Amino acid sequence: MQQHFEAKNEAIREQFQALKTKSPERLKTRLNLSWSNWGFGLETLGDSATRLQRAGLKFIELHGNHYGPDIGYNVDETLRILGDYGIAVSGVCGMFSADNDMSCNRPMVRQAAIDYLRRELAFTQAVGGTYLLVVPGAVGRPKAYDDVEHERSVLTLQQCAPWFTQHQVQGAVEPIRAAEVSLVHSFSDAKRYIREVNHAGIAHINGDVYHMQSEESHIGAALIDASEMLLNLHFADSNRSALGEGSIDVATIIRALYVIGHNRAGRYVSFEPLGPGGDPYPAMYGRPDKPKLDALVMNSIQYFRECEEMVLAE
Repeated sequence: MQQHFEAKNEAIREQFQALKTKSPERLKTRLNLSWSNWGFGLETLGDSATRLQRAGLKFIELHGNHYGPDIGYNVDETLRILGDYGIAVSGVCGMFSADNDMSCNRPMVRQAAIDYLRRELAFTQAVGGTYLLVVPGAVGRPKAYDDVEHERSVLTLQQCAPWFTQHQVQGAVEPIRAAEVSLVHSFSDAKRYIREVNHAGIAHINGDVYHMQSEESHIGAALIDASEMLLNLHFADSNRSALGEGSIDVATIIRALYVIGHNRAGRYVSFEPLGPGGDPYPAMYGRPDKPKLDALVMNSIQYFRECEEMVLAE
């Protein structure tokens, strides 16, 4: 007897093989790989860019670090540094804590979220990013404020949604496991949230393989069901460490991504291995261990590309 996940794996394999037979041209372009750099901690953007260039990466997902008008990456300096290393900005990882929580029952905190989005959208457009990741509630706060926090979050984002289209930046809602946030845990939750916001500027999902392990019955099937809505996929192994150090079925995920045509311009796989534990946000303030980070990036990218070539050679 096949286990249920094995049957779903086989169904995805069959879809992939059918695509390979009927439309082999759709497999010629490889997946666009990026890296979400906020997990590198307190290191310069130049050091991060050096590491990513050595690993052969062409894209970076930048830490959305404009927490105030005088804090965060400078546009001109960012473009100069990344240009020197031949790296483009895929998008920006929006950071939502208890200080800028769209679902908060304190109006001044929601105002902080609105101001944060206003700054981050202007920056994302200026550096050529195509998306801004949005989290409906604070990361690191798994307990709900009350029974209307979902509605408050929707109303807050509705107020900001026109700015996404004005800045030509796509809003990508990220579902996060229940151990870290109080609302929007699964792809189905994200779809409902997006429907309720009801604006063209907020129409996509940012998946995260680590969270999907907890919240989806099958990662590959959820990706295929999301289809065009999937804009970016955060990647790490099952233990949230370097790829190859856990038990994630990388091959099935790669097949699913090719089936939905994720290997095209404007769609990304962004690595974000933050290590095991609860609230990962303290990682952004840590002292970087450069040799460890170098190995983390190189090993993850090499492992993924080897898996990708294996799948495509089937």
